Amino acid sequence: MMKGDIQVKKSELARKNPFVIWGLRTLSAVIIAFAVSMFFTPNKIVNGGVSGIATILYYTFGFPTGVSFAVINCALLLVGIKILGKEFVVTTVYISLVLSVLIEVFTAYLPPIKIDLLLAALFGAVIYGLGLGIAFATGASSGGTDIIGRIIQAFFPNSPIGKILLGVDGIILAVSLVLFKEINLTCYGIITIFVSTTTIDWLIAKLNVSRIAFVITEKGEEITEKLVSKSSRGVTLIDVKGGYTKDNKKMLFCALKDSEMAKFQKRIMQIDENAFVVFAESQKIMGNGFYLYK
Repeated sequence: MMKGDIQVKKSELARKNPFVIWGLRTLSAVIIAFAVSMFFTPNKIVNGGVSGIATILYYTFGFPTGVSFAVINCALLLVGIKILGKEFVVTTVYISLVLSVLIEVFTAYLPPIKIDLLLAALFGAVIYGLGLGIAFATGASSGGTDIIGRIIQAFFPNSPIGKILLGVDGIILAVSLVLFKEINLTCYGIITIFVSTTTIDWLIAKLNVSRIAFVITEKGEEITEKLVSKSSRGVTLIDVKGGYTKDNKKMLFCALKDSEMAKFQKRIMQIDENAFVVFAESQKIMGNGFYLYK
């Protein structure tokens, strides 16, 4: 694998306005910091990742959580820079620095959410997973074990990032059990890791979902010309024959995003209101303007 291969392709999010992409990265840091400061650290929940290591260091040696984040992230970035590429490192440094500052700010100025441990684990995990998922979708990460996960994924590209993090976080959780010797907290940590990694995989899978359109029409050439001129999506035109009527028609095949379906259907109906249109869901599409989130 060549240096930086993991970031050769830019996601659809990354092609948007730079202010949008960096705004999303900042938002991911805010969400993750909130989950760590408000749910995990106050309730002594080790959820794996750097936040889990930081929690262990905080209760074992009294190290500030934000400082631990920064130090660990710098060490891992130095290890991963050759494999992940400079762009990934720059964006990850940004998120990890913002994250470290926000954790200290939230811890100092916001009252901790001390609730039932199960609720803290569940709500914290969902929020934490959403934050990480947003970061991954923009081609970055929050640093820490996310970097380890991306390094592993660079060598095993078909492995879902959530499942990789599940294995890495499991090791950290085992360390917390040895140090804290509190089986209850470990069980809550297991719940947290499972829910957060499931949330990440759910978000990534949701971003990959697209629509496949099949259009049966007698005006295939006209519709194709209109669709191609009005959209960046390609259209495949196929000769078909009705099984009952034996009429020769055209079938249009096109891949779309959910947001494009309404305009697509409207353009077809403007030319052939008798066209037969079928929309199907696709879990993954690669090529021709589509990016596979991993």
